Amino acid sequence: MSQLRVVGPGEGRKGDLGAITVDFKVWGADTGGALAIVEHEFPPGALVPPHVHTLEDETSIVTAGLIGFRSEDREAVLGAGGYIVKPRGEAHAMWNAGSEPARMIEVISPAGFELFFRAVVDMVEAGDPDPERGAALAAEHGLSFVDRPWLADVVRRFGLSAG
Repeated sequence: MSQLRVVGPGEGRKGDLGAITVDFKVWGADTGGALAIVEHEFPPGALVPPHVHTLEDETSIVTAGLIGFRSEDREAVLGAGGYIVKPRGEAHAMWNAGSEPARMIEVISPAGFELFFRAVVDMVEAGDPDPERGAALAAEHGLSFVDRPWLADVVRRFGLSAG
């Protein structure tokens, strides 16, 4: 059962996912599993490479800077106030499309994928960059990273760090 949850500005667990950060705001346990909400900061040059979610949809709301999104043959660069829905089953990538830090809110529906983020943060904080464990976590959460021919062009056009 959902209960009232109050998260003030700047509150919530924060962590490092590698190229971007995550701030946990609303957990699936807070919403009866309906959704979870996290915030991500993208430093200049940051890229989240193409990947596919099989268990959830994501809705992103850009709150600062410019964030680029690519989903198969569709691409958009959104500034603060822009929204994008990334449906499950469709490969997509995100990146900082500007020269200043960028930030977005991510609504995950249904909840559950925030637990993948928590596990990655725990691995990073423990200094445990085991790629096999990371791949197992991704698979457990219905996530797969995929190659897309358009990635090299996105990296070149926006001066991103591909690694």
